[in-house]
Order: sequence, then C-alpha cells, then structure tokens
Amino acid sequence: MKLSDFNIGQMYIRYYPDPILRQSAAPIEEIDSEVIALIDRMTDLMLEANGIGLAAIQLGVPLQAVTLSLTGKREDVEVFINPVLDGFEGLSEVEEGCLSLPGVRGVVRRPAICTVTSLDLEGNLFVTDMVELGATAIQHEVDHLQGKLFIDRLSTISRLACRKALKQLEQQYQQD
Repeated sequence: MKLSDFNIGQMYIRYYPDPILRQSAAPIEEIDSEVIALIDRMTDLMLEANGIGLAAIQLGVPLQAVTLSLTGKREDVEVFINPVLDGFEGLSEVEEGCLSLPGVRGVVRRPAICTVTSLDLEGNLFVTDMVELGATAIQHEVDHLQGKLFIDRLSTISRLACRKALKQLEQQYQQD
C-alpha cells in the first residue's frame, strides 16, 4: 500500500460501520512528504470536527499514524507514528466518543497511565508517559490502528444504551 494511491486532499472521516474501521493498520516504513501531507490532513480534519484524536485508518488509510491535541488547539498537536503502548497502570473510567461514531458515547474502562514508544515526524524515536485524558486518548486511537472501536469495550448495559444510535449510523451508511 502506497500513500500515492490516495488523494490526500479528498480524504474525509469515515463513519461506522465502514469496513475500513475494522482493518488493522500497517507500520509506516518511511516518513516522507506524503506522510507529512497525511498528518496535515488528519490534523485539519480532527480540529475541524472538534476532536482530540484521530487515526489514519479513520480517513481510510490503513497506516499507523495518530494525531492528538488534548486541548483541541493546533499548537498542541502531537504526532505518533507506529506507536506502541506498554507500562499500563491504574484504572480509569471515562465517557468516550469518537469522530467515526457521531452521537455515540459510553463509559470505557482503561488503564489510567501508559507509556508510548513512537516515531515523530522527523523519524526520531521518543518515549512518553501518558496519564488521564492523554492515556485514554492514545489507547482509543491505537485501538483504531488494530481495527477496534471504543464500542467494543463497553459494558453490556452501555452497549444496549448505544444500540439505537448505532442502528441509525448503520442505516445512514447503507443509504450513502
């Protein structure tokens, strides 16, 4: 898969139940101008949608790239290329939503702390500890890279509460 096969300027956020959201993403082998353009597009779309995180797979690109901005501001955007998570500690329960599942929210239990090992846009390896909202956000986005959605992590009761909104998204997807 090559990024040149995609029209980056025409990319948009994919909505559940688009099958691309269930695919696993491949590692990025080289950070070139196309990857930088992809990250720029991801950042623009994430901020326009008032999101705090976005994975490339959500734009239909099955590559391991994530953008985060916990404040929702461009100057606070963090980029994670081929992120790997470990060092999980604690437990938090946070109500999550997702740009690919508009109108769907639910409480998800995840570790409260994690360590991320990743490449930055210059190809430098870095390690950072994420806590609270940052830990939740990076785990949510790395789930996307593995073809998982936050709804997969909901309790049975929470999943039932979301059923109507999910059905509406499924019906909308069939009409498009």
